[in-house]
Amino acid sequence: MPFDFSTAPDRTGSDSIKWRRYAGRDVIPMWVADMDFSAPPAVLDALHARIDHGVFGYADPWPSVLEAVVEGIARDHAWRIQPEWLVWLPGVVTGFNVAVRAVGQPGDGVFTATPVYPPFLHAPANFEQRLVTTPLVNSGQRWEWNWPATEAAVADGVRLFMLCNPHNPVGRVFDRDELGRIAALAERHDLVICSDEIHCGLVLDPATPHIPIAALDEQVARRSITLMAPSKTWNIPALYCAFAIIPDPTLRARYKRAMAGIVPHVNVLGLTATEVAYRDCGPWREALIATLRSNAARVVEAINALPGLSTTPVEATYLAWIDCRDWLAAKGIDNAARHFEQAGVGLSDGKDFGLPGFVRLNFGCPAARLEEGLARIRRAVTG
Repeated sequence: MPFDFSTAPDRTGSDSIKWRRYAGRDVIPMWVADMDFSAPPAVLDALHARIDHGVFGYADPWPSVLEAVVEGIARDHAWRIQPEWLVWLPGVVTGFNVAVRAVGQPGDGVFTATPVYPPFLHAPANFEQRLVTTPLVNSGQRWEWNWPATEAAVADGVRLFMLCNPHNPVGRVFDRDELGRIAALAERHDLVICSDEIHCGLVLDPATPHIPIAALDEQVARRSITLMAPSKTWNIPALYCAFAIIPDPTLRARYKRAMAGIVPHVNVLGLTATEVAYRDCGPWREALIATLRSNAARVVEAINALPGLSTTPVEATYLAWIDCRDWLAAKGIDNAARHFEQAGVGLSDGKDFGLPGFVRLNFGCPAARLEEGLARIRRAVTG
């Protein structure tokens, strides 16, 4: 069945956070991480059927939801999990905040590498814990770990290692060697690893398959909290359904205690969509990835042709991380995101990710819209 990724529903004037930011202005929103594509037809059909049932009483995840998730993860990521390892959540951000609360005490360190998805940077302070960071290093073709700096950082009273893989915003899929080194660090320093893997279904480069860090071996699995959701892959974030995968029963019990009384149940429509997405929407995902792969290549080509701008190949996600520092310095401009917004394209500001001078571009949109956004960026840089 063919799927249409060349057109998109009109989101202007809707409830979209992404589009309402620039209401009444000629600005293409390419910032927050949701796509401008409709959800898969099978998901829409399942939601219509559930609504037609007409009753929305309290519900827990039912057996076929659990089966769809277990089988989907085994099929897509070669990791056989057990249903009892799943802890259901309304979102991944909730999930890593719960991890901070469950693992550490006030004053303990929480490590992450920057730049990174902004809620990572704020979660430790929510529980009176310390944010400890080291920067990833751009080697020219990809962003990599500074291993000596990371080792020194986690020795600073850190209890929780917060990993983002695939990485938002730099687009890396960390390989087996990198994940093994993180696992070894965690073992040496007795750390729990909380791995946000929400973009795991959006690997664009077949040469870099996603490997859940907890799938490396039983030893790392025992100290891992893996967070996943269908929201990014199948573009259903507002249905608020995610889950933690926690193989170790003691760690899982600690996590559930940290949730008690403050984390709501998952929306039943989110559960409905999750089941169908994991079970039936593989062909839609493959068609989406082909579109995103083409868009990613176009972004890299266009950005790297502009004076003072550069980006690296995107291995996963629909997000490009663009270095504007040389251009800013040459032009005497102090804020790239604001300058591009004035030129008619809305991008995420790198300072929110811990690295000023960069912007993040969401290319999860039809190719024609992407071309218009890139044209506006080009005019802003060269005009």
